[in-house]
Amino acid sequence: MSRRRIVLVPKRVAPFAVCIALFLLANACATMPSRQPTAQSSDTIILLPDDQGKTGAIIVSGTGGDRILSKPRQAVTVTSGETPPDPFIMPRKEVDSLVGPALAALPKPPAQFILYFEHDTTRLTKKSLADLEEVVRTIRERAPADVSVVGHTDTMGTKRYNNRLSLKRARAVAALLGAKGVDLASLEITYHGEENLLVPTGDQVPEPRNRRVEVTVR
Repeated sequence: MSRRRIVLVPKRVAPFAVCIALFLLANACATMPSRQPTAQSSDTIILLPDDQGKTGAIIVSGTGGDRILSKPRQAVTVTSGETPPDPFIMPRKEVDSLVGPALAALPKPPAQFILYFEHDTTRLTKKSLADLEEVVRTIRERAPADVSVVGHTDTMGTKRYNNRLSLKRARAVAALLGAKGVDLASLEITYHGEENLLVPTGDQVPEPRNRRVEVTVR
């Protein structure tokens, strides 16, 4: 009696691996006479895209050769004691039927947002103020959620001044979220000042993209 299982290549497990989970489909084997041949097993490895639709590549090794998977939904079935056949693209419907429930049960990846500020203030830009609604919606959808709010500045001014400003920015965003009904107890507020620049610059450079608060929702 043969046994078959489906293996999904895990996301971010190795430099060339992209996408997640182990899903096992095995036929139960009844007790067999001692003289019956050992059951032969096979693995189907499927390369799935990550949450942004990207894939890396993996090498599947078997008796007599290797096969490279590098395209979304590319798969290969490896049977013990046999050379792996050429990879094939598994239809989306078949992937969904085989592993859809397992993938749906996986936790969502963290959602990240960047909110920008006007120069030397704790006032969000008009666009970021509008983007705040998406942050609130995501927090509500994932409730109960853990939310980190991290303040940053550009390199204008002294480091001490920027540390204070980045903390004020983080607290300003927290206050706005609280005003929209977000539980403040779920927020972790930290600040980096002019460290960890989004856009590397020299000292005393007014870079708008560094004047920001980063919000991560888990």
